Amino acid sequence: MKALAPLLAAAALAACGNSEPAPEAAAGTDLFSALSARCGQAYEGRVLGDDPRDADWRSETLVMHIRECGDDEIRIPLHVGENRSRTWVVTRQGEGLRLKHDHRHEDGSEDVLTQYGGDTEGAVTGLMAEFPADEFSRDLFVREDIPVSADNVWLMQIEGETFTYGLTRPDRNFRAVFDLSEPVDPPPAPWGFED
Repeated sequence: MKALAPLLAAAALAACGNSEPAPEAAAGTDLFSALSARCGQAYEGRVLGDDPRDADWRSETLVMHIRECGDDEIRIPLHVGENRSRTWVVTRQGEGLRLKHDHRHEDGSEDVLTQYGGDTEGAVTGLMAEFPADEFSRDLFVREDIPVSADNVWLMQIEGETFTYGLTRPDRNFRAVFDLSEPVDPPPAPWGFED
């Protein structure tokens, strides 16, 4: 019983403290939990850099909407101006994560370039994950005559009040950043889905 006394005293003191969780705990300590904690929120973003290949995105308003959150899957539509064709799908895979890109036409049908992405290599314990292109994606890119994309590695990261989505491969480094400190009005449903 004497051995339990210090533990009971510590538990009693902890119970007297502030019951509000620390901001990091409320937002989640891993990427999936941190995104889930913001479910329903939408955030405006912008493209970093001045790569001419990104000019069309740079000229548009970007909005990510953490729209649907389940225990094992989060769906995040990405609106580029009026284009509502893109949804990021983040799925738990054991201790890791999978990222897929669901691309739709305005009538809701799938684009030929859809469901590409990849899995993290190992456990995701922090607020950043990298997703190297999986075999399905590499085959898709080769079949659609864009073999350079077979080397894609996508990135999702929360750092402070910023969410970053990225894509890297040889001779390519794309980054879009979103301000998590100021939610915006949720946009309409992505193409192929209803409000």
